[in-house]
This record gives sequence, structure tokens and C-alpha cells, in this order.
Amino acid sequence: MVITTTDSSFLRLLQLSSVSLPVGGYAFSQGMEYAIDQGWVTNKRDVSDWINLQMQQSVARVDLPVLRLCMMAAAQQNTARLLELNDLSLACRETKELRLNDTAMGEALARLMRSLGIESPFKRLDDISFVTLFAITATHWSIRFDVAALGFSWSWLENQIAAATKLVPLGQTQAQELLGELQPIITEAISASLTIDEERIGAGLPAIAIASAQHETQYSRLFRS
Repeated sequence: MVITTTDSSFLRLLQLSSVSLPVGGYAFSQGMEYAIDQGWVTNKRDVSDWINLQMQQSVARVDLPVLRLCMMAAAQQNTARLLELNDLSLACRETKELRLNDTAMGEALARLMRSLGIESPFKRLDDISFVTLFAITATHWSIRFDVAALGFSWSWLENQIAAATKLVPLGQTQAQELLGELQPIITEAISASLTIDEERIGAGLPAIAIASAQHETQYSRLFRS
């Protein structure tokens, strides 16, 4: 896959996918904290397998296809379509915590968009998918889908490895090794997402759903999800 971009859109991509973007992605482990507490994930290799599976079977099959369709709708200024796709994105979240992950980050990005003068069709700040608003922002800044998908996936990957670094725990060197080893799955996920039409959007990862649901009542937590 060949990804091209302008200097301006590339800089905007870096801004949108930066860990310093105030949307709170660092606060969510997406069930990993429970998996580690239960001994399902205990070392670097386990973390790699956990993240790889989520990227291939969840991000590539839900987030990235929704991102692509939302960017098309945003480019056409099709508000009704954006609202429909937002509902689809939220409906794919299998637990209360996974939905909270999406909407809490969406609410934070909605506030930031207002500050940056980026218009949104949503009147309320709650119940907005982060993916939907990421798509609107990327379209506003003239970022192509393949480039936006790269930034979105990288941000997700970096947050997951940051969570594992605190929880397993991993050393900083191991974390950087993982980032390098897992980079190829990003382009694989983007390519796979292009084959997922709207009727096939969805993921089924029972262990992650169970981990996320159990995390809601875990006796001690560092992460919100």
C-alpha cells in the first residue's frame, strides 16, 4: 500500500494522532487490565498476540470501515448519513465500558473541535463516537482516508502498548520493540478494512468482551476501561 500526503495534511495527521491530543485515550485499556489481572496476558509475547488479534478482528473490521464511510459522508456534508454511521459505530461496542471508551473520547474531541473552529453536525456532546468525529476532523483538514487510517491505527496501537507497559509491566525498551514489531499489522489492517462493506461491519471477540465486562467491577483498577 502506497500512502501519499501533503506537508500540511501530514502535519495535521500528526496533530490528530498525537498522544498529546486531549481526548483521554491513555485512560482506557479496553479489557487488557482484567486480562492481565487474570493471568491471560503475562509477558511481551502475550501482549503482542492480544493487540494483534484486536487490530485484525476489531479495528480492521469496525473502526476503520466506519472511518472510511464517515469520511465519505463528511466530504458530501451528508449529516443524516453521519448520524446513521455514528449509531452503527456505537452499536458495535459490546460492553458498557467499550461504549464509554468510544463516547468519552468522542466527547473530548467534540469540545476540542469547537475550540479549533471545526463544525460538527451533532448538537449534544454525549453519545458521539470518537471514530465519527475523527473522520469529520480528518476531512476538514483534507487528510486522505489511507493517511487518516494510518494515524488512527497508530494512536490506538500506541495507547494499547502504553497500557501494557504500566500493567504487565513492560520495560520501555520492550515497549519500543513491540511498537516496531507490530507496525506491519497497521497496513495489513487498513488493507483488510477496504474489503469490509457496510453490511459486514462488526467484530466478535468474546474473551475481550468478557474481560471488558468483568473490568467494570474489578476490585482495583488503573484504567477506566
